[in-house]
Amino acid sequence: MSARQAFIERAAQQILVFDGGYGTSIQQHKLQEADYRGSLDLAKDQKGNNDLLSLTRPDIIGDIHDAYLVAGADMIETNTFSSTRVAMADYGCEHLVRQINIESAKLARACAERAEAKDGKRRFVAGSIGPTNKTLSLSPDVNDPGYREVDFDTLKADYREQCDALIEGGVDFLLIETIFDTLNAKCAAMAAQEAADACGRDVPLMISMTITDMAGRNLSGHTVEGFWHTIRHVKPLTIGLNCSFGADLLRPYLAPLAKQADALIMAYP
Repeated sequence: MSARQAFIERAAQQILVFDGGYGTSIQQHKLQEADYRGSLDLAKDQKGNNDLLSLTRPDIIGDIHDAYLVAGADMIETNTFSSTRVAMADYGCEHLVRQINIESAKLARACAERAEAKDGKRRFVAGSIGPTNKTLSLSPDVNDPGYREVDFDTLKADYREQCDALIEGGVDFLLIETIFDTLNAKCAAMAAQEAADACGRDVPLMISMTITDMAGRNLSGHTVEGFWHTIRHVKPLTIGLNCSFGADLLRPYLAPLAKQADALIMAYP
């Protein structure tokens, strides 16, 4: 049975549990720069480069995956939130992007399969695709509103490289998450669809939006309903919101989204 079909069937019977934060879990280990760097010859300081740990400290990332699975997670995500060239440029690790994504996906897949072998319940793996540290819709320079730090084609190529590697590593889904700019989401979704078509298997998309003000809009100005209507054409398996202002303030924005969206609702409370 395909991951899409299995996920939909189980979601029809119960609330599915996603895993939790990786950054906060990693912080508990109080790692030093040498832990991040490992034996890699890198010019820049690597402390805080959490995705790199999939290569240099896979034991830590594997333990985090396992802990979430033991706690009851039906789905875990890969440790690849910032694993695009544009984001990894801050650490001088652009050349490691493909390797990080492949190894992160393999690691999450192995943990999911071990959990399934213990109790027979299928676990799912979502390839985490963060919003990057650039925005396509807005200028970072208030004196030059037409300026952009990155263009659509460049960002799409970066997303495509990540999606290809995550699929090769064995993810079930591609999760475009914590999106603050709707155009970034459309760019990532295009890359994800192209990667799924190229691999020849069904790799459903999941998308989550970030609310940045109490009016319920993201940074590029879309309400949750507006965001849905701009990306609904990609037919995501799930649509949702990340924690933003916390669980208690999330419900008023999830409710109208649930009424309009013809996709499963995902919440990060």
